[in-house]
Amino acid sequence: MRIDVRRILCAALSAALVGTMGCGKNNRDNGPAVATPSLTFSKDRVPIGSVVNLTYKFKVEPNAHFDKSYWVFMHVLDSEGEQMWTDDHVPPTPTTAWQPGQTIEYTRTVFIPNYPYIGEATARLGLYDRDTGQRLTLNGQDAGRHEYVVAKIQVLPSSENLAILNEGGWYPAEVDTRNPGNEWQWTGKEAAIEFRNPKQDVVFYLEYDARSDQFTPPQQVTVSVEGKPVARFAAEARNATLKTIPISAAAMGNSETVTLTISVDRTFKPGGGDPRELGIRVYHTFVDVK
Repeated sequence: MRIDVRRILCAALSAALVGTMGCGKNNRDNGPAVATPSLTFSKDRVPIGSVVNLTYKFKVEPNAHFDKSYWVFMHVLDSEGEQMWTDDHVPPTPTTAWQPGQTIEYTRTVFIPNYPYIGEATARLGLYDRDTGQRLTLNGQDAGRHEYVVAKIQVLPSSENLAILNEGGWYPAEVDTRNPGNEWQWTGKEAAIEFRNPKQDVVFYLEYDARSDQFTPPQQVTVSVEGKPVARFAAEARNATLKTIPISAAAMGNSETVTLTISVDRTFKPGGGDPRELGIRVYHTFVDVK
């Protein structure tokens, strides 16, 4: 699925506003360090539009104590210090449950947005109280305002990816009027994409949600390659959820291009005079060579 530049810029603005609220300049904690952070990208070189896994690690200090649930902020900046994208989030284990001497580690999967920049980028992170803007002191290279440099990556052009083309079965892209950074496309009963056959095993990434309230039991989704099913799952996700589906080189055959279809066993009409027959809502698709 093509990623719209407008969407990313609006998302970045929205994230920056949240960051201003949660990571304010004037609300900083200058107390002792509570943890040593690190961040590892699954790839050192990441093309625009691709998928990358981020592994966060916090080694909690022996005397650390957390009296509330803090957020993690992670900002990626270009060589001029301009913010490219963020991954602010609540850690899976809330900070109120972090114990002295414990190591907290978890992985998140993100899509590299279509930011107009190619070159080296720097990742900074920290911990903050979203309500007050208070930032905690950590052990590490402080770039200022309790933002700690934790990684560098090389951003590559999107041409390094397998190009994906949406074929039949997709409704036009929509944007949430309350949050312009949120864009999606609905499938019909069956929607297809096409990509160049790499003649290697790949992983298909599908970020979607569904109107599970419309169905009992939930819709059944089938992902097929060249007409043969490679995965099935229940469309139970009410919020954007990532599915990773491995596809073997054998399943893609020897043709120069591969057709992948996403089909549902049932569709629904949204009502209000809207005649569409909707399947699932798709935010991102991506094919990555293993």
